[in-house]
Amino acid sequence: MIYSVRVFQIVFNEISAAELSSLDTLEQIDLIEEFKVGKDDLDHLSGERFGKIERDGRVLYRYRAKDYRFYFEVKEDAVIVHRVLHKGTFSDFLFRSKMPLAEDEALARSKHFWKLIDEGRNARRL
Repeated sequence: MIYSVRVFQIVFNEISAAELSSLDTLEQIDLIEEFKVGKDDLDHLSGERFGKIERDGRVLYRYRAKDYRFYFEVKEDAVIVHRVLHKGTFSDFLFRSKMPLAEDEALARSKHFWKLIDEGRNARRL
């Protein structure tokens, strides 16, 4: 029996690569090892690991790995990672703003979040 598995190439831009490289080496290895994305994952999002954030026709995915969040988009057969952020970055934001929304929904409405993503989207890919 032959199985067709769609594998994505993972591409980090300069900003997401810098965010990842600011961590100690072992933590980087653990996060990269844990960050696995397949077509089936994106077709059947689990709120625990994966999330989907949409705004103005733009689709962004979130992957939770330990205390970090990878924010990425999919283009053809590549996963483009725009940001790698510690969960406290947005947890603090949600707490301060007292938004009664789920994390992904609150991020979709946040202009600050999309500014961070646009910085990553416009950064050079490595």
